[in-house]
Amino acid sequence: MTETLYGISAEVNGTVRAGQVVARTSLVDWLREHLHLTGTHVGCEHGVCGACSVMFDGEPVRSCLMYAVQANGHRVTTVEGLQRPDGQLSVLQDSFCETHALQCGYCTPGMLIAAQALLDANPRPTEHEIREAISGNLCRCTGYQQIVEAIALAAQRMGEDAT
Repeated sequence: MTETLYGISAEVNGTVRAGQVVARTSLVDWLREHLHLTGTHVGCEHGVCGACSVMFDGEPVRSCLMYAVQANGHRVTTVEGLQRPDGQLSVLQDSFCETHALQCGYCTPGMLIAAQALLDANPRPTEHEIREAISGNLCRCTGYQQIVEAIALAAQRMGEDAT
């Protein structure tokens, strides 16, 4: 039995990407397997860990809980899309490196997406707001402190750049 293919087209990291998928293809699988954007990680596949987080029309979502066909006509930003246009690390990504906010790196893409969403909505978050923003992302290695420090450093740097 042949499954029906559905055409989809979405703006992914600023570029319109199109393809055909079966209806049951998750957004994370489309990104990783069809578009070869492997920065978005597959963790629990139940929407609990946050490793698969992407921005969907500017809001963080769990891409393992969405079907690729739901992205049709929408804007998706993966961790690869956070870098600067010249390919250099963003201020946020650089702050993660500087503060050693990653160890194994598995949670890092989801943490970066959650942090970017926070900083987009609130450029001067408190420590409590940072912790709240990343609370839906699981990390088994860092203890979160360096991640909180990285986001605070990025906010500080972004604020300095704005003045």
